[in-house]
Amino acid sequence: MRLLLAEDDAALSSVLARGLREAGYVLDTVGRGDDALHMLRLNEYAAVVVDWRMPGMDGLEVIKAMRRLGMASPVLMLTARDTAADRVEGLDGGADDYLVKPFDFSELLARLRALLRRPPGVESSVLRRAALTVDPSTREAASGGHDLRLTATEFAILEVLVRRSPAVVDRKAIAAHAWEDDTVPLGSNTIEVHVARLRAKLAGAGVSILTVRGTGYRLVEG
Repeated sequence: MRLLLAEDDAALSSVLARGLREAGYVLDTVGRGDDALHMLRLNEYAAVVVDWRMPGMDGLEVIKAMRRLGMASPVLMLTARDTAADRVEGLDGGADDYLVKPFDFSELLARLRALLRRPPGVESSVLRRAALTVDPSTREAASGGHDLRLTATEFAILEVLVRRSPAVVDRKAIAAHAWEDDTVPLGSNTIEVHVARLRAKLAGAGVSILTVRGTGYRLVEG
């Protein structure tokens, strides 16, 4: 699951990035608002964490631009501005949640999980195919109620395959979703190795991962 972190305080950004990666998220980081909007145009993010005060564009301008462009990714806004009027302005501008600095990292993680559980316009974020369930908010996958015990990379690959099922997902899209540096798995058999492990763990789930030669993979029921 890929997130975008937009924070111009280098020290805070480093701490947050380390914690988010340790929590299993794939992460892009930027320190300017205009760079954040550029990344949002290039990639699809499960959620966005954005600071209000940034050079280039401030966080509220980024969020408003996102919404005008039809981008529905949930947004958690970070700011030292803590008045009721500030919170109203941020939420009315398109943010989904608001976290005042300083804050506990555990609270940031909890708020992210809450945002990922109920994306805008979706009643439930749990993905289901046959006996397989995939919960992006808890990063857990199960077959018939039994935990599949996936690695972070395996989960990321499975999530994108399930979300787009039964469509074909090309290798580049899989790499972008599961690796921070999406050039790492391309040009090698890294993706194939992870897919082979996934296939073994999905036995009995009522789904299959099919190889589409020269393109990528698709997940189908049966």
